[in-house]
Amino acid sequence: MSTPTSKEEPQSGLAGTANPPVTAAAGATSTDPAAASRAFSVEGLTQSVSTVRVGPKYLWALSLAQFGLFAALLTPVFVSMSIKATVLDPDSPETIVGSVLPFGALGALLANPLAGALSDRTRTRWGRRRPWMVIGVVVFVVALAWLAFAPDVLQLTIAWVLAQVAANAVLATLTASFADNVPEFQRGKASSVIALAQNIAILAGLYLAVYLVGNLPVLFIAPGILAIVVILVYAVVARDELPATTKPFSWLTLIASFWTNPIKHPDFGLAWWGRFLITFGTFMFTTYRLLYMQEQIGIEDVAEATATVAFGVLLYTVALLVSAAVSGWVSDRVRRRKVFVWGSTALTAVGLIILAHVESVGGFYFAEIVLGFAYGIYAAIDTALVVDVLPDPERPGKDLGVINIANALPQSLAPAVGLFLLGIGGGQNYTLMLWGAGVAVLLGALVILPIKKVR
Repeated sequence: MSTPTSKEEPQSGLAGTANPPVTAAAGATSTDPAAASRAFSVEGLTQSVSTVRVGPKYLWALSLAQFGLFAALLTPVFVSMSIKATVLDPDSPETIVGSVLPFGALGALLANPLAGALSDRTRTRWGRRRPWMVIGVVVFVVALAWLAFAPDVLQLTIAWVLAQVAANAVLATLTASFADNVPEFQRGKASSVIALAQNIAILAGLYLAVYLVGNLPVLFIAPGILAIVVILVYAVVARDELPATTKPFSWLTLIASFWTNPIKHPDFGLAWWGRFLITFGTFMFTTYRLLYMQEQIGIEDVAEATATVAFGVLLYTVALLVSAAVSGWVSDRVRRRKVFVWGSTALTAVGLIILAHVESVGGFYFAEIVLGFAYGIYAAIDTALVVDVLPDPERPGKDLGVINIANALPQSLAPAVGLFLLGIGGGQNYTLMLWGAGVAVLLGALVILPIKKVR
């Protein structure tokens, strides 16, 4: 449970915004939590935006849940799917990776906003977010087991779609629960916790692959078992309160859960495009990271290439830990979001372009450090920026579902676009692919600049 604090806890928005000191929702001009609660009771679609400081128990539960979910979800994306593809087709594994991953990401694209919107309206004795988290993570692990034993590309594709749908149902409700529980003045810190957990999860998955490179079933399933345990812990610790009322269900409202008008809410639209472009650019590289190590750097042995990638990601993660741990706290202190987000996004573009021209393991390690430092800042602050510009804080599940389309859609496009760029000029054109990724990320930095609601 969150630890209650007195009403004197700061409730203001970011310094320098157009409004006077307010709670997280525009227009709530009182610093009294009771008044804020009444202001947020119009539609009854979510609990009142929290004004209560979350304690260490909640932050630990949040970090563990993010760690477990992302270890189970991203280990296949970055390592085990490439190894599985090599087993199924040793001559052209990148073709399997580039064709299977987009289908799964399309499943994520549909599941994320849909689960977020439906969880806003779910009413059970256990709350509304918990059932989606718990059932979703169990189905996810079943899909991971199917992936491990899939005998052909068709079954691999179907299992990956199911895995992405289930995992993103968990992710959508976990993100909505974050918005339910964390007050604005702690969002930078809590976002840092999420960023650290997610990226440590990637590192853990890679080192697990080093030791289990010859045991694919355990490599796929073991992180999923961990995900079940930590999601259950979070479901017990986090508040999941039910609103008193809700609007009647309609298909029109459900369809609208996939859309937020970017003209009416330009800051939200710009934040969406920033998230889309940096995810697109980074996934264009990380999807093929192991194959890049084998084909571009020249380490052909799978075990050696996996170990080299794992050490590179270790350096990436150390740099990320340093920058993320400091930047979230600094962002809250100076009441700034944009400069951190666009600056770190631009630095990510630099790191990708460095990768396009390195020819040694040492150069790869240097680029990973640059990318880790940049992404640590970005990941620590971007979630806070997104929550700060939500069009309707009364429906975080819906709007955060829309913003998560910017996570899922580029994951469906990046492997296919990357495969296309790789094929230009005779194949394995990693220089062109990485330049394309860098340009996409640089555009992501530029679209953050016009955001007005936050500084």
